[in-house]
Amino acid sequence: MSSIADFVRLAYEKVYAVREKFAEAGLVPGDIRSQADLGLIPLIRKSELAERQRREPPFGGFLTMPESALQRIYVSPGPIYDPQGPGPDYWRWGQALSAAGFAQEDIVQNTFSYHLTPAGMMFDSALRHLGCTVIPAGVGNTELQVQIMREAGVTGFIGVPSFLYTLLKKAQELGFSKHDIRLRKAWVAAEKLSEDLRAILSGDFGVEVYQGYGTADLGCVAYECSERRGFHVAEEVIVEVVDPETGQSLGPGEPGEVVVTVLEPSYPLIRFGTGDLGALTGAPCGCGRPGERLTGILGRTTDGVKVKGLFLYPHQVEELRSRFAQVAFLQAVITQIDFRDVLTLRAEPVPDADIEGLGKRVEREAKELLRFTCRVELVAQGTFDGTEKNIIDARNWE
Repeated sequence: MSSIADFVRLAYEKVYAVREKFAEAGLVPGDIRSQADLGLIPLIRKSELAERQRREPPFGGFLTMPESALQRIYVSPGPIYDPQGPGPDYWRWGQALSAAGFAQEDIVQNTFSYHLTPAGMMFDSALRHLGCTVIPAGVGNTELQVQIMREAGVTGFIGVPSFLYTLLKKAQELGFSKHDIRLRKAWVAAEKLSEDLRAILSGDFGVEVYQGYGTADLGCVAYECSERRGFHVAEEVIVEVVDPETGQSLGPGEPGEVVVTVLEPSYPLIRFGTGDLGALTGAPCGCGRPGERLTGILGRTTDGVKVKGLFLYPHQVEELRSRFAQVAFLQAVITQIDFRDVLTLRAEPVPDADIEGLGKRVEREAKELLRFTCRVELVAQGTFDGTEKNIIDARNWE
């Protein structure tokens, strides 16, 4: 795309959802001449995107090509449909993985899911674009994954940091030292990476770990370099940080909501409000890359909580509760054990409920509806008074 103005004009002409946004603000395409003018356009939030998709499935009027022209269609929790348009590295993660040292000679174990959600193929496509050999391992099967890692001579890992730690600990339990495992680089996302865990993975296991920031809707937004001093904003991506209440842009270093525009003509999400809190800096980086960096992701502006790499929302917990007449209140509690997220559902039965097997039934339904494996704890009647939040994040990030 030659300029922001050209991109906006194309999106306006081809996407009536964009035209509605412009009409809402009394704008025409000619009003947007540069990045500084993007702030005139109203934000689109995930809840609005989901509602538009419900009204007009699958993409809510944002797609500029026939569905048959897409490489793949994914379904993320919500549900939200995510398109994979044309191109060898549609999600643009190649630049992030290259910055982390992934290259043609690497054999990479990709442990993100290849089922429905886009993460597995996002990174598979990027790795193949770089010339890496990919093992599409997916999630789970810890001992088998350790065996694969050792016997196939895996040099790179892709996935969530807690699973990387689990695999390397399992390798130790099986009697393998870090010299028996060739793994030396890892790229992680979808979970918070604590500096304590990064130090353990590097010091105890000899694995250098990089991370990045992106979403299923947007693909790669920003990524770490060797300096690990924040996340460089990716190419073909514009990041703003705005006041969550007013939508006004904030200055360098001021925390606010991360708003992203990806210059992707097949699916033009202009000013997508991520609900994540972050801050931008224009200070030079020692790696020499130009442009702005996100200093980090500081939390959420919405009620959604990320668990095991997926978002969990209050309405999902309430939907699960509503499927059981014997449950008066259901609360999801997220904790962490040994760097691994643990989800517990605390269920308060209604008076005189038949609780025989109730916990197991809720567990099965939770796996189907929420896509989480969890433990259900039945609590005494009167534990909740109805004013409590139905999601409690009890993890300590200090």
